[in-house]
Amino acid sequence: MNAGLKTLWAMLILAAIGIMGVLAYQTGAAAAEEAEDKRRTEIVVSVNEYQWWLIRWATNEIVCVTGVDHEGQPSNLEILSACGQTLYKEWQISAPCDEAASGDVSGCPGLYIFLAGQKTVEKNVTIELPKPTIWLSLSGCSPQPPLNLCERLPSLVLTGEEPLPNETITAMHLAFSDRVFDCIGSVCEFPLEATAYDGEEVEFWAESSYGDESERFTARVRVLDAGVQPEPGAGNWFVDIISSQWRGDPNESCAAMWEAFPPVGPQPQWLSTPVDHTGLASNVPFVFLAGELIRSGIVDVSACVDHGLLANGAASPCGVEHARTLVNDWQDQFDAEIFRVAQDRLIPAQLLKNLFAQESQFWPGESDIQEFGFGRITELGVDTILLWNLDFYDQFCPLVLHEETCSKGYAFIGEENQELLRGALVVESDAACPTCITGVDLAHAQTTVDFFAETVVANCAQVAFIVSDITGEIPGAVSTYESLWQFTLASYNAGPYCLARALNVAWAQFGVLDWGTVASRLGAGCTGAITYVDRITADRLPADADFLPTLTPIATPFQTPVPGATQPAPTATPGGYPAPTATSPGYP
Repeated sequence: MNAGLKTLWAMLILAAIGIMGVLAYQTGAAAAEEAEDKRRTEIVVSVNEYQWWLIRWATNEIVCVTGVDHEGQPSNLEILSACGQTLYKEWQISAPCDEAASGDVSGCPGLYIFLAGQKTVEKNVTIELPKPTIWLSLSGCSPQPPLNLCERLPSLVLTGEEPLPNETITAMHLAFSDRVFDCIGSVCEFPLEATAYDGEEVEFWAESSYGDESERFTARVRVLDAGVQPEPGAGNWFVDIISSQWRGDPNESCAAMWEAFPPVGPQPQWLSTPVDHTGLASNVPFVFLAGELIRSGIVDVSACVDHGLLANGAASPCGVEHARTLVNDWQDQFDAEIFRVAQDRLIPAQLLKNLFAQESQFWPGESDIQEFGFGRITELGVDTILLWNLDFYDQFCPLVLHEETCSKGYAFIGEENQELLRGALVVESDAACPTCITGVDLAHAQTTVDFFAETVVANCAQVAFIVSDITGEIPGAVSTYESLWQFTLASYNAGPYCLARALNVAWAQFGVLDWGTVASRLGAGCTGAITYVDRITADRLPADADFLPTLTPIATPFQTPVPGATQPAPTATPGGYPAPTATSPGYP
């Protein structure tokens, strides 16, 4: 997908978000306006005001006066607002007057700015007062992931907080299963009961003595009978809660975005996180990793008549045999960092390792087709993290661009600035190091694991939006946790256009959004994502020696399809973990 179409897609997405936001605001604004007004107050503060004049060189005429409450020259926006567009443009193109040193400025065109003085003034400042809030917890059980089992049905505890002094929470309300429960006070317990398999949505809010209400929060609650009875009269229950107000163990980040519960009981291997990093250990004879190590000169292949390499860059059977010990050690040296980052970012650790295995076979240097790092990111592929991971964008952008520019948001900073950010991120993701013994900077490679995890989370957010936009429902209400992860991997590999088109067709034809149905509707140029997803999600034993893939010359990377254009599908490499994925220049 070229840069123009990619940016257009992003703008369309953001425009849609804006429209949805406006509709939501219009629906709720009238009811909330009075309450919001009550949470404001005015205070009088003393500030230093600096008075600046715009003066015409030739006549010494003061043409504009503006006052600002900060040190330093007024900003361009402040001058434009105070003086109007005509004077602002004239000032912008005005040059210094060289004749000013001699005292004769009559021939100098344009304007100059002058600090006329300062004074202390009193200003009325409107203060937005903090609103009351509510937090959720459980009483009678502290479920521990991944099973989240309780021996008995617990109660849902609502704890209200009123941040204003001399004010209190007077009542709280819970809407659940078409019923509304009311409670007096700031701490209330509501007994839970069994729900449907995909859970039920509850709404809760608080009343304050200040005379208003809190925001109306929501939670998705799932309570299922585990069918296990350790003692007579007792039973085990799976209890899961997803909410921004939840104070128990944090929800997995993508599950929270989707409001989708993981499967009950033990997770599929590819969606699991072991007890510690040693549980990620693997023993796969990665032939392209072996080839990179042989070319780096750190594997002795003098006994191989073919020098240990095939024409496409992969290791030959002889090369694989001689590199096997180093390949085993290499693929596990990043496990501790993968485990740590997965816990920090609240995503499955095994999924992240499988993604690296599929994309790069753990070789973090630059590929022959300008893809970089463990996750084989491309310059256009970093659009996803900059558009959909706002926390990451807010932290990274000011390292490259001015904060005022960054505050506009990635979609609105202009193509030139977008290119600067994308280029800077690509450089950060690339661990190639020609002067290093192995050809890669292993210390820097470790630091990039977090970047790729953040990129995965950004794809989760993108999937959440696409699914909700197509169906009008929260993702967890129309799809499963596993399928949503498979959509995320497909988006990472093939891009949002391929995924959105398949989701749209599947929903229109069947009203179903499971991976099998959606995968069957992937169009030309997108079907490579099926093999990609299937390989990452396959269950493997830690010591599996996957059979070597049938090796073919490295294919030209396929393009993410453009509407109206037919693109060739990529050639699949059968078996095990294939050659590092050749993807669209835009993705991942």
